[in-house]
Amino acid sequence: MTERCDLLITNVHAATMDPSLPGAYGAVEDAAVAVTGNKIVWIGPRRELPDCTADQVIDGEGQWLTPGLIDCHTHLVYGGHRAGEFARRLGGESYEEVARAGGGILSTVRATRAASADDLYRKAEPRLKALMNEGVTTIEIKSGYGLDLDTELKQLRVARRLAQHYPVNILTTCLAAHALPPEYDGRADDYIDLVCNEILPAVAKEQLADAVDMFCENIAFSVEQCEKVIEAALHLDLPVKVHAEQLAATGATRMAARAGALSVEHIEYITAEDVAAMAESGTAAVLLPGAFYTLKETRVPPIESLRAAGVPMAISTDLNPGSCPIASLRLMMNMSCNLFGLTPAEALAGVTRSAARALGICCSRGVLRAGLRADMALWPMETPDQLAYEVGALRPAEIFVGGHHVTAG
Repeated sequence: MTERCDLLITNVHAATMDPSLPGAYGAVEDAAVAVTGNKIVWIGPRRELPDCTADQVIDGEGQWLTPGLIDCHTHLVYGGHRAGEFARRLGGESYEEVARAGGGILSTVRATRAASADDLYRKAEPRLKALMNEGVTTIEIKSGYGLDLDTELKQLRVARRLAQHYPVNILTTCLAAHALPPEYDGRADDYIDLVCNEILPAVAKEQLADAVDMFCENIAFSVEQCEKVIEAALHLDLPVKVHAEQLAATGATRMAARAGALSVEHIEYITAEDVAAMAESGTAAVLLPGAFYTLKETRVPPIESLRAAGVPMAISTDLNPGSCPIASLRLMMNMSCNLFGLTPAEALAGVTRSAARALGICCSRGVLRAGLRADMALWPMETPDQLAYEVGALRPAEIFVGGHHVTAG
């Protein structure tokens, strides 16, 4: 460590989430953390802290320091709302029935196409702030409510604009292969050609996306069609992610694993073969308990199989207007424990190191370790178990992005 640092935090307990350290949380009690620039330069027991001076010293008052939380799957930029569909589902209609009747994703597509970029930005701001106020320092935002070139670009530009104006890390994902737009009814292959030949190249040219996603499902696109999207994305040097096996077993997970996908997301219907393929490829599983809850699903992802195989299990909000209009990653932690059977430590790993893995950024964040980004949250709690246990009242006392204290504004 250098003799001088920018920020020194002492008198804290650190839930480092570093798997190389003992214990479920990789905890270092009575710790100190030194930051220079945007990176941690030293972390360890306070008694071992080398002599140093700091421009800013913070007394953590015995609180717990964690990595900044990471929401690795959101659809945060969209127009309109779907409260009416919520009422219809409560009346007995399924998500698939609503979608096939012209609702679902396509209703949001109509609203998003009609909205200006400024409208989309203003409506996205409260959702972004809600996540930031919970200690979220990195957020993925998908497109997918345009389903045409102009609107897909509009969504992604709005997401990039949010990143310019808010102190949070935002990664963007092009999800143009989200649903079949009405003007391509009966011509799914033609639409996939549009995605591969026009939308993705335009997105890549403007550097608007960090990854490409697709919805491989019976109500969306087939494995064969998604393979074309994967090929086009990889040709443009864009990593891929896949919405897989949310409603039925399709083989999408094995397809994603063969392609070296960063993650597969939802995965309620994956098989033992799928789990083995993910373990071999290093593909992360993204669990979305909020959508499971909202849609009243009953098929639980095979958590024990994923755990036994060592597949990283990320947790995310899936914040979207239809299946999960919930801007609370902390609530997702609680749901993952109560609905899916994760431990509180697995839940925190799911929104830190495993979420970083799902976004392909585990080399820079998700763990408190020297050399990684100083994205951190300081919590007034007695044990890290409280993060998955207590929702609402427990808020971070301090949030740091790249070593700088931030607020959502």
